[in-house]
Amino acid sequence: MEEMKAIGFYAGHPIEHADSFIEQKLPIPVPTGHDLLVKISGISVNPVDTKLRSTAKKEESFKILGYDAVGTVVASGSEVKDFQIGDRVFYAGTTKRAGSNQGFQLVTEEIVALAPENWTDAEAVSIPLTGLTAFELLFEKFGLLPQAQANEGDILIINGAGGVGSILSQLASWAGLTVYSTSSPAKFSWLRQMGSAHELDHHVPLQDSLRDLPRQSFDYIAVLYDVTQYFEQLTALIKPFGHIGTIVGIQEALPLGALKNLSVSFDWEYMFAKTDHDYRIASQGAILQQLAQLAEANKLKPTVTKTYQDITVEHLKQATRDVEAGHMQGKVVLVGDFR
Repeated sequence: MEEMKAIGFYAGHPIEHADSFIEQKLPIPVPTGHDLLVKISGISVNPVDTKLRSTAKKEESFKILGYDAVGTVVASGSEVKDFQIGDRVFYAGTTKRAGSNQGFQLVTEEIVALAPENWTDAEAVSIPLTGLTAFELLFEKFGLLPQAQANEGDILIINGAGGVGSILSQLASWAGLTVYSTSSPAKFSWLRQMGSAHELDHHVPLQDSLRDLPRQSFDYIAVLYDVTQYFEQLTALIKPFGHIGTIVGIQEALPLGALKNLSVSFDWEYMFAKTDHDYRIASQGAILQQLAQLAEANKLKPTVTKTYQDITVEHLKQATRDVEAGHMQGKVVLVGDFR
């Protein structure tokens, strides 16, 4: 039986621990049904990886993370209809199955799309998880139309330079919104590259930052950080009938009653909810296909800012340190062979 290299763990440890990630050789899995077997050539590290590792209890089986992938289809199940051997694909995967930190991965074709032809592996693998998160928040939760310049209004993005913010800004601008984004001043140039029209220093209270700008209130606010730190400010900035959305879990209750008389909607976005609960999972493959089309039309820029060549235990640890240190702009990725 052919084997592959996989990187994972048996228990959650701090990243500096010798066993925070370890390598094992495992049998290459065999696809059935609608599954594709993908030879992985690129992965990325997301905050969800660090959360799942750091909170993991001792596992009886080897736990493999990784929720972005680009690679080549090398085998498929008997019911696969939409992909061929040799197709270069990208996807985010699911928390219910082994992740992409392995040489070969099984993934259902429903959540897969052909990777953008004009993007490198490093560029393509920067998009799936963050792209799905941003697209679902804007076009499914906020109810905007996923068409070029089809919408009007203003959006405030808190933590606009991160992985999700970098693509959310681009999609919002493409869809017709005027984008206001927060970050440290050192990242203002990046925000502008990603589609922001107005940059706000996140060290300054929002209302103070907005005082001399064209808008002091917003139709949409996306909080890509702990919303509890901003909620009181947001109730003064959101327009009646507007939307506030967030992607980060919280530890304390929110006073949502403050939004009631404004008829403001509060939206949670969690990209894995669809595959966790078998809800419209094919929509994620369709979203990735649309993102790939935007990339090929040069309407969407890749968000990779740091690349490690070759996928090794040490490189994965280094990339994880980058993410856990915070203050990253864009995405950190690993590409090449498992070594």
